[in-house]
Amino acid sequence: MIEINKNILRFILVLSYIIITAFLIFGISNLYSYLNTGADRSTMLHTEIKKIDQYLPKIEWETLNNEGRFMDAQTLNSIENDYLDAWYVKQIAYKTNTTIGIEDYYTKSAKKNIYSTIDLNTTEKISIESTTLQHHPTLEFFSEDGQLAVITDKDVIEYKRVFQNRTCVLETTEKATYKLTLLLEDGFWRIRHITKIQVEDYKTKFVPATGLSTQINGINYYPQNTPWDMFGDAFDPKIISKDFKIIKDAGLNSVRIFVQYDDFGKANVNTEKLKKLKDVLDLAEENNLKVMVTLFDFYGDYSVLDWSLNQRHAETIVSELKDHPALFAWDIKNEPNLDFDNRGESLVKAWLDKMIDLVKSIDTNHPVTIGWSNVESATILKDKLDIITFHYYKDLDDLDDVYKNLKLEIPNRQIAITEFGISSYKGLWNPFGNSEKDQTEYHQQAQTIFFKNNIQFMSWTLYDFIEIPKEVVGRLPWRKNTQKYFGFINTNGNKKAAFKHLIKP
Repeated sequence: MIEINKNILRFILVLSYIIITAFLIFGISNLYSYLNTGADRSTMLHTEIKKIDQYLPKIEWETLNNEGRFMDAQTLNSIENDYLDAWYVKQIAYKTNTTIGIEDYYTKSAKKNIYSTIDLNTTEKISIESTTLQHHPTLEFFSEDGQLAVITDKDVIEYKRVFQNRTCVLETTEKATYKLTLLLEDGFWRIRHITKIQVEDYKTKFVPATGLSTQINGINYYPQNTPWDMFGDAFDPKIISKDFKIIKDAGLNSVRIFVQYDDFGKANVNTEKLKKLKDVLDLAEENNLKVMVTLFDFYGDYSVLDWSLNQRHAETIVSELKDHPALFAWDIKNEPNLDFDNRGESLVKAWLDKMIDLVKSIDTNHPVTIGWSNVESATILKDKLDIITFHYYKDLDDLDDVYKNLKLEIPNRQIAITEFGISSYKGLWNPFGNSEKDQTEYHQQAQTIFFKNNIQFMSWTLYDFIEIPKEVVGRLPWRKNTQKYFGFINTNGNKKAAFKHLIKP
């Protein structure tokens, strides 16, 4: 028995030795591999920068004609990436008054100034939200040893909001020129010195769209079986073409459709979704309909650091569609004034202002509008828009005066009501709702007012829907059921009585 126990003990000791040796060899081999391959930079940074997802201002380099060494494309791309990341970490630092990530993108002399600013802002309880939207750098000098680059970055468009004690005390957009020197250290380009050598307030001048305006007599459109998911897996061109024929045969000339920011891939627009969007415009062209494309549906963040991502999203879509013959207008955002309370009116307006500038800089031909949720907001940014559009779900008895007053206030712009309608739901969740007869009388009255005042319009919407996503009106059944029955065609595919008043009294 004693001999057996000794053998067991020997076995345990040998096994333990083998296991410990294996762990040591594994650890040493991993350390050796790490030292030979180099650490992944994203794991070195506390901020874990992923520029493609977090910061994409538009950058346009001047043609290379620098002194010193020839600059190859790979090195220029490396400089660009590190330079923009340096901007990004500095903006985070000034927003949070922390120094995380600064040492990865700035040399000792450069980060000293940033740290001093952070200390001062912390003492004064100041924080700064900022972003850059455009950069136009010129490479002035690249050293023969490839370790130093001198750059002049002209016409940098920078938006800032300065807060003190959590209250916004300054909001400004600047156009500035920066002179900077970058050093290559540890394989990465760090800013050694940066100086703002010129700055001025930045304001754009309204330039009206050059294309002919369309007399808007239209309707908001979703396929009946895929509302708010028009470009999803169930996308069916045959159904959309059939619906467009119904719309055209009814006497209408246009449709308003919606592009969801998240659904289309945010900054990196999904090419498959974009193709489907182009297919919809092709189908509209085949049916002799014009299309108003509404951007940023279901977007409601407006965070300043996301603006460059938002702009790359819009830039891709606008650039792709701007020459399409079916396109007649861009709606920057649906009902953004509903976000004023949660996100702040000044922030939302600033976001809209910059997005208008971007869209008009890419497409000078097609009109730009904003689909305000009510007439009270319709005068906001009126001097930057080609068409003034608002939604009207109030008492029709007041519409005549509402429209005339707005026309007096904005006499030099095309005006259209791009959403109006009434639900025909009257049931368990709303026993005092409106019937189909009430809906018919409503649209007859609306079209009478439109005809009398030559009001342009787009009604809500072609179909009654079987299901409404909770993201649209929430989960409450009385809200969801009401939203289902705004259409002119019911869920069985039959035209409701209101259909005959789609365009005439």
